[in-house]
Amino acid sequence: MNQILVSEKLYITPELKRKKRMYKIDFFISVFLVCILFSYYIYAEYDKNKNEAISQEILSNLSFEDKVADDTTIKFANNSIVVILNTEDPFEVIYSKPVEEQNKEDNIEWLETSAGTRYYAEAKINIPSINCTYPILNETTDELLKISPCKFWGCDVNQVGNYCIVGHNYRSDKFFSHVPKMNIGDAIEITDMIGNTGTVTYKVYDKYVVEPDDTDCTTQRTNGLKEITLITCTDDSKQRVIVKAREEQ
Repeated sequence: MNQILVSEKLYITPELKRKKRMYKIDFFISVFLVCILFSYYIYAEYDKNKNEAISQEILSNLSFEDKVADDTTIKFANNSIVVILNTEDPFEVIYSKPVEEQNKEDNIEWLETSAGTRYYAEAKINIPSINCTYPILNETTDELLKISPCKFWGCDVNQVGNYCIVGHNYRSDKFFSHVPKMNIGDAIEITDMIGNTGTVTYKVYDKYVVEPDDTDCTTQRTNGLKEITLITCTDDSKQRVIVKAREEQ
């Protein structure tokens, strides 16, 4: 008995061809986007590591000993008079002039970014509890924030007032990523690199979260005390973490 095998003929319609073509296009677009995102991630990590290296190089070049005033010499107040006496007759004044306040520019080592922005490190921050040590740059710009934490607002280093410092949260071990994990009572050491205030230790007394446009934390009303404020993003970058610290008495 003969059997006749009949196979169903597959008809490729124009609609099916169109769908196959669209599937191929979608596939290649998806692969392309994945490659772009992966390349962006690699570049972003490279950029962070490069800027971290720049920050640590700045830190290694800071010399606190060179910036500290010699306490064994006589200090003159602003507008004091320097009097030079005749060596032969100590009672004869041969020259006198007012002493101006020391210009901080003398202690500043200016640096420059690849884009031509000039800046300097005015202080060093050390937070032992989260193993965070960085130079503090003298102003805040998007470019400088990629290099190191920056002064955002406030008084001079270790002076009466509220010295505000802002830094990126990269959700890693870099910059202010671990600041949101700080606790009340943690110590923060600020070393003045251009003045003569030395190192002051501050103790954290408050920590909270605010909206990005809330700047109340930068107030300079400190009742005559020395305070610092650390500012960084929450892990989802939607809000800001504020850490307040006051000089340890």
